[in-house]
Amino acid sequence: MRKFLLACTLALICLSIGFAAFQKPNWTIPEEEKQRKNPIAPSQAALNAAKQLYSDQCANCHGDTGKGDGSDAMMYDPGPADLTDASHMKKLTDGEIYCQITQGRKPMPSFRKRLTDEQRWQLVLLVRSFASAPAKN
Repeated sequence: MRKFLLACTLALICLSIGFAAFQKPNWTIPEEEKQRKNPIAPSQAALNAAKQLYSDQCANCHGDTGKGDGSDAMMYDPGPADLTDASHMKKLTDGEIYCQITQGRKPMPSFRKRLTDEQRWQLVLLVRSFASAPAKN
């Protein structure tokens, strides 16, 4: 009977670990963060600044055009988001995108200390532009 209980206990532990390993948790964004508005007005200068940041910090995973197909994308689970998916991006507020960039979530790093507030808000503008850009053939 002891062997049976030990086997059951070990099986439950293994199942719990396996279940936890395959969970893909949703982003948890506080309501006040969701309501934040982007203080940076859309402009070509802001987009140009963000393009350089994106190229340096984000493109390896999210891809040059935001499709989630960067050179490092296959190394991660969950994979990088497809920032060109307009239906998904329309569901997100600027505050949510800013919070995701700021906090990060494994495997995506936090950019709270790597980028200034202004740089993160500029990236929000650029990320929005990926979803609204016309498709390239």
